[in-house]
Amino acid sequence: MTRQVILFFSLLFVGSGLGQVSYSIPEEMAKGSLVGNIGQDLGLETRRLVSGKARIYTRDSGQYVELHRESGVLLVKERIDREALCKQTTPCALHFQIILENPMEFYTVTVEITDINDNSPTFEKSEINFKISESAITGAKFALPRAVDLDVGINNLKSYMLNPTHNFALNMHSDADGHKNVEMVLQKPLDREKNEQLRLVLTAVDGGDPQMSGTMQIIITVLDANDNAPVFTQRTYKATVTENSPTGTIVATVTASDADQGLNNKITFSITNTLDDVSKVFDINKETGEVALTGNIDFEDVQSFKINLLATDEGGLTDSAKLLIEIKDKNDNRPEINIMSKTNLLSEDAKINTVVTMINIEDKDSAGNGIVTCFVSEYVPFILKPLKNNFYTLVTDIELDRERSSEYNITVTCSDEGVPSLSSSVTLTLQISDVNDNMPVFDKSSYEAYIVENNTPGLSIFTVKATDADWNQNARVSYILEDSSVNGVSVSSYVSVSADSGVIHAVRSLDYEQIKDFQFRVKAQDGGSPPLSSNVTVKIVIQDQNDNAPQVLYPVQTGGSVVAEMVPRSADVGYLVTKVVAVDVDSGQNAWLSYKLQKATDRALFEVGLQNGEIRTIRQVTDKDAVKQRLTVFVEDNGQPSRSATVIVNVAVADSYPEVLSEFTDFMHDKEYSDNLTFYLVLALAVVSFLFITCLVVIISVKIYRWRQSRILYHSSLPVIPYYPPRYSDTFGTGTLPHVYNYEVCRTTDSRKSDCKFGTAGSQNVLIMDPSSTGTKQRIQSEKNILDEPDSPLEVGHLHFFLTVKQLLKCDGWIWRRDILVILKSTHWTVTQQCFLSSILPAFATE
Repeated sequence: MTRQVILFFSLLFVGSGLGQVSYSIPEEMAKGSLVGNIGQDLGLETRRLVSGKARIYTRDSGQYVELHRESGVLLVKERIDREALCKQTTPCALHFQIILENPMEFYTVTVEITDINDNSPTFEKSEINFKISESAITGAKFALPRAVDLDVGINNLKSYMLNPTHNFALNMHSDADGHKNVEMVLQKPLDREKNEQLRLVLTAVDGGDPQMSGTMQIIITVLDANDNAPVFTQRTYKATVTENSPTGTIVATVTASDADQGLNNKITFSITNTLDDVSKVFDINKETGEVALTGNIDFEDVQSFKINLLATDEGGLTDSAKLLIEIKDKNDNRPEINIMSKTNLLSEDAKINTVVTMINIEDKDSAGNGIVTCFVSEYVPFILKPLKNNFYTLVTDIELDRERSSEYNITVTCSDEGVPSLSSSVTLTLQISDVNDNMPVFDKSSYEAYIVENNTPGLSIFTVKATDADWNQNARVSYILEDSSVNGVSVSSYVSVSADSGVIHAVRSLDYEQIKDFQFRVKAQDGGSPPLSSNVTVKIVIQDQNDNAPQVLYPVQTGGSVVAEMVPRSADVGYLVTKVVAVDVDSGQNAWLSYKLQKATDRALFEVGLQNGEIRTIRQVTDKDAVKQRLTVFVEDNGQPSRSATVIVNVAVADSYPEVLSEFTDFMHDKEYSDNLTFYLVLALAVVSFLFITCLVVIISVKIYRWRQSRILYHSSLPVIPYYPPRYSDTFGTGTLPHVYNYEVCRTTDSRKSDCKFGTAGSQNVLIMDPSSTGTKQRIQSEKNILDEPDSPLEVGHLHFFLTVKQLLKCDGWIWRRDILVILKSTHWTVTQQCFLSSILPAFATE
């Protein structure tokens, strides 16, 4: 049979690209036969079909047509039997959708299946028996069972033929629904005596080409006279039954009458439907004519039934009628939700109205029972948008935020308008993928950490912590130390930050006396692309440790002279002898000093103030008290553990200098003094001068090489002895201490012991003895004469100035000339004294 294809093409774009195309093909086409070129008819290129993963979506259980993406054609997937697919329903069509993705589109395709004459008319029974009285009058009608042809249209049943036709003729008439009924009409009276039994052949012919037919044999038994046939009270009966009614429900009752009497009056009812489901669903009571329900009826399968009824009397006379049963719909089907396409993962930066899922809704019920309304669960950022033909798209309604919700369970619920209403729902799970839209956030706006000085390098000080609300790589935080300077030095030389943990380590040992605190910034950066970052200020506070012992500023302890405080024998109780002045470069309680008298020539004569270090008499000085008094004062700080220092204070109890000098002569000779001091001093001066010149050349060379950088002249790992202000005032102003004290510190370049100190005072109560003197007043006078200048009065301070210069040259180590000049500028000597010192310095150097 030649394949005929009729194309009806209509493309109506709605929403996201909804279109429709129709084809018509005959049934029984071979597998692989062409249905149509869907790509060409829809104007779609084959590459679009391939990239969009075009596929067929159908709600039917079977799929008879397949899509060939590469060529864009529809092919027959399996043999199509129109009769099995649609039975008597016309037109018979397949409905499905073509779905494409990226972007999401769909098209509706209808393939009409046309009938071919592949079924011949068929009778339910191969033969039928009639009992007809010989008294039957001419024109009596005898209903014959219809033949059934599964084909439709022109291929359906067309006519009947009866052979032979000596006594009977055929009478055909069509119902309002187009079905052909056939009756056998008596044309010539029967004669039982001639023919007790007649055999006729009824042939049913269809209108197909080639024509097909079916036959049934009619066996007629001639009876004695029964001249009245049964008659139905109505030609057509109508009834209504609700679907899913229980078995045994009486649908209708039919009645018929017969004018005969006796046995010929007894009527028997029967259903004559053949080759359909009527006999499986309905049954009639042969005697009462009640039609009852014997099977299950479903409105979604069949909406109405037509039952052919036959009333037969005992004489074999019959009458026919019809019972039309309408099936009433019941809301017994829930809406069906079909997921056509869906997305399981969506980026949090997706735009509003992004399509997430496309669904189709179907309700097999009719009228209000089949009208469906759909909605999504509350509190989700998605809405349903209706398209056409019960298609919906689920789209985003607002901007998404993965940090607020990383997963959504979207429940789509559809309800019909039946009473009671039926509904169904489906839950869609949608994961939200992360975008790097959150910067790391520190748990504090700023940090402050504490560390005790003299720490071990590499010690963990503190930990900064930042969190990122993003996920995975976007939430992986790294810590970076931002470049800055502390006292002109890069902060990286003080601390370091662990990139992974945020732990801050000390790079060096810190000294509270050099730096009290410093601050820097730490940046937290995530692993996103591009990365986001934030920073925070960290302040490191260095806590003091008791690592410095007290240093005695006064009285100055020298190796070349003895300083003695004079106390007149007329001193009263509480007389201020002197004041021990000490400092501690630590802070807090580590710098709180206390003074104690450790040793004394006469403990009953002197005491030391615990807090102020003042040495006072505790009784009246008498003539019996020794002139020479030696006191050892113990100075201790309040640290844990405490540190201390001692100082020796020489006190002379006398009213005049000659008395003091005579008493201190032996004391001076007890001190060991080297006769070869000058030789060693000159030798050291020469060596150090050579080293100085060598170092100067090297330093100048380095300076020229690194002229763009600032470098200090000398680097030393020794602890620095700080410079203290040159004035310490006596708070009382009435004691023996001068109102002004001058203190300086001298250092060598390579000795840990070069911290010799010297002091100056303007009081006549202080006696300075040189161990090289003979103990006579003549030597003192001669030295004073050397220092005497016209513009400077002769006084004891000149002697102290002279001895101080000699002490400078006797320090353990070398004192640079320029350092001496600095000392000169920082003291309160007269201009004449300073000039004199400068002129005699070479003489002292060789002395």
